[in-house]
Amino acid sequence: MKKVFVLGAILVVGLSNSAIAQSKKVVADKIVGQVGDKIILRSEIINTIADAKRQTQGQENVVLPNECQVLEGQLIRKALLLQAQKDSLKVEDDEIEAELDNRIRQTIQQYGSKDILEEIAGKTVYQLKDDFREAFREQKLADQMQRKIVDNIKITPTEVKQYFSRTPTDSLPFYESEIEVSQIVIVPKANKDVEEYVAKQLYDYKKQAEAQGPKKFEQLAKNYSEDPSVKENGGQFTLNRNDKFWDPPFLAGAFRLKEGQISPVIKGKFGLHIIMMISRSGDEAIVRHILRIPPITEDEIKETVDKLDTIRNQIKAGKINFAEAVSKYSDDENSKFSAGSLVGRDGSTFITLDVLDKDMIKPISDMKPGDISKPQVFLNEQRGRKEVRIIYYKSKKEPHRENLKDDYNRIAQRALEDKKTNTLEKWFKEHIPTYYILIDNEFMKCSELAQWKQAAVNAAEVRKQ
Repeated sequence: MKKVFVLGAILVVGLSNSAIAQSKKVVADKIVGQVGDKIILRSEIINTIADAKRQTQGQENVVLPNECQVLEGQLIRKALLLQAQKDSLKVEDDEIEAELDNRIRQTIQQYGSKDILEEIAGKTVYQLKDDFREAFREQKLADQMQRKIVDNIKITPTEVKQYFSRTPTDSLPFYESEIEVSQIVIVPKANKDVEEYVAKQLYDYKKQAEAQGPKKFEQLAKNYSEDPSVKENGGQFTLNRNDKFWDPPFLAGAFRLKEGQISPVIKGKFGLHIIMMISRSGDEAIVRHILRIPPITEDEIKETVDKLDTIRNQIKAGKINFAEAVSKYSDDENSKFSAGSLVGRDGSTFITLDVLDKDMIKPISDMKPGDISKPQVFLNEQRGRKEVRIIYYKSKKEPHRENLKDDYNRIAQRALEDKKTNTLEKWFKEHIPTYYILIDNEFMKCSELAQWKQAAVNAAEVRKQ
């Protein structure tokens, strides 16, 4: 039962290759587990392991779940679902539909187009949504029940200390030197004449595509678009009007179009676009676009450097603090809402040097905690453009063995997760005997299923009486 959180992540319902293949054809199957009236099929076990392999392909040192662990996870999910129904928990239809739409969009992007997905599945998108709707509802209800059990659990400083004291000293992790770093990033803006020149080029592409059709637009996108993903998708995207991660001018411009229509030049945060509407159904649309990024001259870069130098002097003079300056001036959306802090893989603001981009390592090596760098011009490799930033070297931790003084937040998070897991274990220990349990003989050897097997034996004895 200690694996309940890990297995929960594995068992999240998805529109995976194996699940889509399973929806296309009916294969010989059998029931391998049951909780109450909720059955678990052999194919669900096989598909989950296949999906885990696909999701972790290319990753090193990944331990995949075995069949016993997957069945345990499925039994847990069914028990949570039953309890959710007993407790009259509800999931709104709108929430299910939004989740289904999101997964369908992701899957279409993986396959390249809606037509390819439908051809592989042997079903329309609407039929696929019907196939997966109930599974999504079950997952949502199970998740909601798990949250009901553990979400109100808190951890006190005394409990954190007790948790830490139970950890053997030789098992405590050793942390390399870590630092806290924040930044303010400003993207230089092209001058008006250059922007107008690029806009004229886009209008020329628009005329060509309007005269020669969608194939011409696709070819122009492949030849001239500066969107890094154009080589893979030919400039094509699947949009939903309700998605928040799209650039608002781009999204609004796209949904003003009719099928086959090409937009005027649209100015967004990544550059200038023209968009062609391929197809549209309600809030869903498939579009192609051509992105051009007006080139930046040294004059614009110098102007941005001067602006950041002024901001730096205001911070050093105490007229504004760094966090306020981030909120007011920074163009970096990844750090704008964390007061400019760079965040590590574990969500901590303390990071190792290997997390920094190569252009940041040199200035940091010449700084001390509390210093703010002079403006630095660097290449944003993801966007393929020059940007300017100032760096705040906030603090540093020397290499050390984990301890309560330096690592309290990390330890507290682990202690909280351990307390939640123990609470779930206690909950299941109390509730498993109250359910009708069936486990196929094929899985009776699984040591992970001891509590479930005992409940299944008890259920069998009741049936004999």
